[in-house]
Amino acid sequence: MSVGQTPPVVVEERGALAVLRIARPAQRNSLSVATLSRLDAAFSSLSIRDDIDALVFTGVEDVFASGADIRELQTLNPESARAFAERGQRLFQRISDARQMTVAAVNGYCMGGGLDLALACRVRVASHGAVFAHPGARLGVITGWGGTQRLPRLVGAARALELFTTGRRLNAAEALEFGLVSHVHTDALACALRLRI
Repeated sequence: MSVGQTPPVVVEERGALAVLRIARPAQRNSLSVATLSRLDAAFSSLSIRDDIDALVFTGVEDVFASGADIRELQTLNPESARAFAERGQRLFQRISDARQMTVAAVNGYCMGGGLDLALACRVRVASHGAVFAHPGARLGVITGWGGTQRLPRLVGAARALELFTTGRRLNAAEALEFGLVSHVHTDALACALRLRI
């Protein structure tokens, strides 16, 4: 990262709450190896602190996270692909198991691995323009970061299977109806900050 360049994950502390913002707008907030590493480091340092009781994950512009970096995926061999999948699985499981309340403030597109990140959080809130999907079937891949386990628990097996096999996109209202999110608001982050669960 060059001098003056924004890191891929920006942390903002607000008292006992910390916001972890994925900030790669030119790459649609894709979860590259470097971004996952930064997210892991930020989460690891915050999750052990007694003075932090809530962690809010969000993105920039109109994207929460667009999933794994497709250009990186194309360079993986079977061994490195497995390592990449396991890295995301471990991180998202730790987020799921966190002592703190974890909230995904979904400010826009929430796709593939980005949806897996949101699913790892205990609570999900969405902006009116949020869009949710697991588009892997259209690319010949399936999510490897826990979404296949967490999504059916939230929305039921039949709906999850439909979303995985068709790549269908859900808008915010549909996500609320499905039980994928608990609130829809003009400003997802403001909504998450007000919850203070």
